[in-house]
Amino acid sequence: MSETRRKRQQERVGAPEVGPNPPSRKKLIWGGIAVLIIAVYAGWWYYANHRYDDFAKCLTAKQAKMYGAYWCPHCTEQKEEFGKSFQYVNYVECAIKGSREMTPACKAANVEHFPTWQFGAGPLVEGKFPLQELSDKTGCSLP
Repeated sequence: MSETRRKRQQERVGAPEVGPNPPSRKKLIWGGIAVLIIAVYAGWWYYANHRYDDFAKCLTAKQAKMYGAYWCPHCTEQKEEFGKSFQYVNYVECAIKGSREMTPACKAANVEHFPTWQFGAGPLVEGKFPLQELSDKTGCSLP
């Protein structure tokens, strides 16, 4: 149907004027479903990447500290358990880039192996810990 003919028909019937191709009900439903899927995925992504934020902040508040080195695979594994939430953990990098020397802060703390944790004023404890064990040692609850 030509545009002129459509306008004449609308004038005769008194129908409101709409564009040449109004969105069909089916398109609106599929658009709504797409928006819903995107919202669910975004919520899941945020939860998966920030799940341990409060836990990591609690560890820092309880003065737990992790000493590590960028080249240490066990340190990397420990960091990965926290995901993006690791940014809230009190972490001390002991390695100086480009050398096997340790930073003065780690030498002063007598750190010898990586990762090493210190809980409050307690002694240094070497090793990678499951999050549940970190929770038990600090009293910080896991999500």
